[in-house]
Formats: sequence, C-alpha cells, structure tokens
Amino acid sequence: MSVTGFSPSLAQTFVAPYERAALETLAYSDIFEYPLTLDELLRYLPLPSQRDELATQLSAIRSIVYDKASGYYHLNGRKEIIAIRESRQSASLASFKRALKYGRIMGHLPFVRMVSMTGSLAVLNLSKNADMDFMLITTPRRLWVARAFAVTFGRLMRLTGDRICVNLLVSENALEWTRHDLYSAREMGQMIPIVGASVYRRLRDLNPWVESFLPNAVSAPEHSPKNPGETGSRLQKLLEFLLPKKLGNWLDGLLMNIQLRKISRKYGRGMESNFTVEICQGNFHNHRTWADEFFHARLVSLGLNPEEVAEK
Repeated sequence: MSVTGFSPSLAQTFVAPYERAALETLAYSDIFEYPLTLDELLRYLPLPSQRDELATQLSAIRSIVYDKASGYYHLNGRKEIIAIRESRQSASLASFKRALKYGRIMGHLPFVRMVSMTGSLAVLNLSKNADMDFMLITTPRRLWVARAFAVTFGRLMRLTGDRICVNLLVSENALEWTRHDLYSAREMGQMIPIVGASVYRRLRDLNPWVESFLPNAVSAPEHSPKNPGETGSRLQKLLEFLLPKKLGNWLDGLLMNIQLRKISRKYGRGMESNFTVEICQGNFHNHRTWADEFFHARLVSLGLNPEEVAEK
C-alpha cells in the first residue's frame, strides 16, 4: 500500500474544531488511499454534526478538496486516491458478496453467536490478494471449539481461491473492549454484521466509548445487510447438544492448547496479539502500530498536534 507522494500545504498554529475534525478524519482514511463521501466523512467525524452543517463547514476549508465528478472529499494534493478507491471498490464487490455468504454459513457453526466482516473488504477497499477478514462472537468456554470449525471451513474455501481469515474471536463474556483508541473505534464502526443482530447490538451497547471517537457512527454501515438475522439453526443446536458442559469444557481446553502451539510455530507471539480462554486476537502484522505511525505523520504534515488524538 503506497503512502508516498503526499505534500500538503497547510501549516497552522490554530485550527477551528470543525476543521481539525474533518482533517483528522480525512487524514486517517488517506493512509489507506481512501477518499470519503460526505456521508462517510460524517460517520467517521470525531465531532457530533448534521449532514448539511458538515457540508457547509467543508466548503470553507481550503486544505480539503471536493471532487464533484466522483463525489469524494480528499486532502489537497491527493486526487490520485480517487482512482485507487474506485478501482478497488469495483474489484471488491464480487468478493464482498461471497464473503456475506461465507459469513452466513459460519453463523451455523457450533457455538457461534455473531459473525461480522472486518478489515479492508468491509469498506470495499480490498487490495490484491488480501484476506476476507471476519470477527466471530462465541458462547463462553467454547471459543476454541468454534475457531476449529471456522478454520476448517476457511481451509475448504481456499479450494475456491478465497482466503478466509478469522483473526478475531471473543466470547460473550468478553464483549467489553479494554483498548479505547481511534483504531479500535474505526474497526468497530466499519464492521459489517452478517449474522447475530442482537449480539452485535449488545457489543455496541457495551462499548459506549466508541461514540467518544465516532459520535455519528451509532449503527452499522449503510451497505450492511438490512436484516442480519440470528444464529440458532437446527444443525447448530444438534452439534452443540453433542458437546455437553464437561465434555465441551475439556475439548475447548484441548483445542486451545493444540491451536496455540500451531499459531506459535507459524507466527510467534505478535505484540498486538491476545490469546485467552475468551479471546483469540491474532494480529501478527502490527496493523494498529502501522496505522498510528502513518496517521500521526499525516497530522504533523498538516500542522496538527497528534497528541490531541488520545485514548478516551
């Protein structure tokens, strides 16, 4: 992913709140070469606002450019990312539709209570050969059983050419996220709930801190399925019935140890990874660190103080 060729012309000692908020929003998306529509800019703005009010404010900010032909806003000097987004979006549509189908299938796996799409595909910004990323929420003490089924399903789908990556699983006992930062808030705000609408709503309700970063992103993105539905098919109930409490607890612990050994041999222990009975977060590529570093560099080049974007 290219992050070069950016040469903004803004150098200010004071920036009005609306201008700062809009610049922060576009700067964050810019590191992913992703210009924003007005509705998207409103959604990810770190300031409560209304659509018409935001449009009026944006028209007065010289360092932000509106491209009428495409309908995108971008930072001054970054027009080339419009073509990049349009190309990626066109290439992502077929994968997005297949990923929705895969997510619905995973919603039938034992002990899965919610499936959502995350990562670049969730925003239709899939780069070449990128994974289809998913987050799963499971019943307590069955996370590693659910992961074993999901990984097996992913391996089968590789035969079709698609790479499914279930890189985040949490149980219903771990819905409250402990890390409160912009990266986590954007991940929460961008995820596409596919199955498990009520659990998705509970996830959002238990993490009200997201609204301190994204006060306008209180619901799922517009291109999410309109009726995600719930889990609990007959097949799922039957498979769960075959693993009563004691046997299920023993199998989950066994599978946790087996899978963690495999993960350790293949990836080591990444500094952004977290593995417990209730959480499996396999972030081995340090995306959070990468995003933070480039985002801060963007802010500095815009004459903004990156320390003002803090954990809340």
